[in-house]
Amino acid sequence: MIWIIFIGFALLSWLVSYQLKSRFKAYGKIPTANGMSGRDVAEQMLRDHGIQGVKIGTVSGQLSDHYNPANKTVNLSREVYYGQSIAAAAVAAHECGHAVQHAKAYEWLGLRSKLVPIVSATSKYTMWILLAGIFTVQRFPAILLFGIILFGLTTLFSFITLPVEINASSRALAWLKTTGITTTQTQEKAQDALKWAAYTYVVAALASLATLFYYIMIYMGARR
Repeated sequence: MIWIIFIGFALLSWLVSYQLKSRFKAYGKIPTANGMSGRDVAEQMLRDHGIQGVKIGTVSGQLSDHYNPANKTVNLSREVYYGQSIAAAAVAAHECGHAVQHAKAYEWLGLRSKLVPIVSATSKYTMWILLAGIFTVQRFPAILLFGIILFGLTTLFSFITLPVEINASSRALAWLKTTGITTTQTQEKAQDALKWAAYTYVVAALASLATLFYYIMIYMGARR
């Protein structure tokens, strides 16, 4: 049964990823009404919100765009940074949405940022501890319990990420519409692109929760 769930989530993750890439490829061919590039969009959104001290740069990879609150940088893939499309505008605005969250002390972003160093430090050991715990659960159940606690932090991090991403998209879409960077037709495209991007986080969170329950079931079964 558990393998059916894992395979199901793997297929769902692939489907969402495929749909996301397809939409960004399609919307990447639709130009913005004013010819603004992703960098232009990011600069204007930060300026309109009175945000200073945030740098805009490029990173390698596709859909690798992110905001780093630690050094206040909006990192855009080259396709988004130089792109003059609705897809590029939506992504750039979304990442700047995180910068706005940071500037306004959005509580979910603050909580997520506090968990980042903890999750980063423990993630490299969590799976090994869980594996050791499964093999020794009859004699040393505390090892598996410790691994479950560590993995639980990862699952918590995944769910805290959801409101952060959804809120950033809402801020981005509202601003794009207000400034006229998107029209009535292209606003729907931008919203669709960011919706599928959000789905990737939803699937990841649910998959993490299902895996957590699996480890808990093993632990509970050994305690009987």
